[in-house]
Amino acid sequence: MLPRRSLLAATLAMPAIARAQAPWPADRPVEVIVPFPAGGGVDVMTRLVMPLIAERIQGFRPVITNRPGAAGQLGLEVIFNAAPDGYTLGATTTPAHSGIPLERAVRYRALDFTFLANIVEDPNCIYVRTESPYRTLADLIAAAKARPGTLDCGTTGIGSDDHIVMMEFEQLAGIPPFIHVPFAGSAPLVPQLLGGHIALAVGNTNEAVTLSREGKLRVLAVAMARRSADLPDAPTFRELGYDLVAGAARGIIGPPNMPPAVVARLEAAFREALADPAFKAEMAKQIMPMRPAIGAEYKALATEVDAKLQELWKRRPWKG
Repeated sequence: MLPRRSLLAATLAMPAIARAQAPWPADRPVEVIVPFPAGGGVDVMTRLVMPLIAERIQGFRPVITNRPGAAGQLGLEVIFNAAPDGYTLGATTTPAHSGIPLERAVRYRALDFTFLANIVEDPNCIYVRTESPYRTLADLIAAAKARPGTLDCGTTGIGSDDHIVMMEFEQLAGIPPFIHVPFAGSAPLVPQLLGGHIALAVGNTNEAVTLSREGKLRVLAVAMARRSADLPDAPTFRELGYDLVAGAARGIIGPPNMPPAVVARLEAAFREALADPAFKAEMAKQIMPMRPAIGAEYKALATEVDAKLQELWKRRPWKG
């Protein structure tokens, strides 16, 4: 028989032990961290997909939290350093996911996250306002060569997918660098472009399609293998002689070393959700081109992007 003190200690410990052994997800919410402000592409994607995961995993209660700051760094650090118990997940976007650690010291390792599911790949494009004198990409290249260092180009931040595509295009076209004007997202960028305060912008098709249909801007080229069905009049860079295919891949991740059983349940739920016809229709309505990649396939995608960034950094570091 246990001594009274030992019996008391064992009794007090029982709830904690029971909680530790409770099957995931126990009776507690799962925090899903979005490292960007509410209303952006990553945030909207996360809020669209998480209810479908909840439908497929009994007891899964996602609570989405926006933790913006330092171009996504702060939120990614929180995700990476969270307990790997399945109660903290997050969203991310590459190539920025891997670009941040090249620029500065961070508290995460880009390829050590648990990669659960990529959902979207939103192609990059170069666009100008409709009143711009640059009617074609050739016009823009000619102006950049004729007046080096005078054209300002807006992007969604240093090290963003837009910024990286801007640098790749400059090298492929053999033009002097644009004056880079980084913004904290497309929301503040677009009004500056439409107001004539910057000459051009590199962004994603998600924000360009609606404004193009409204006649407010003109897309000079898209970084896709084939023309976009949403922008049928915009040529690809490849059509114009520049081998440039790029976009922002957005998906859901978790901290390193998550339990394999939890990962397997999440991967299965995402695989089903991303094949759901209603979800596909909603993503098309939101102009979010899908590129489903689950588990190891998503990790391979992120690894490929990381390797390309490492090579670009050697050729043209973009710090600051």
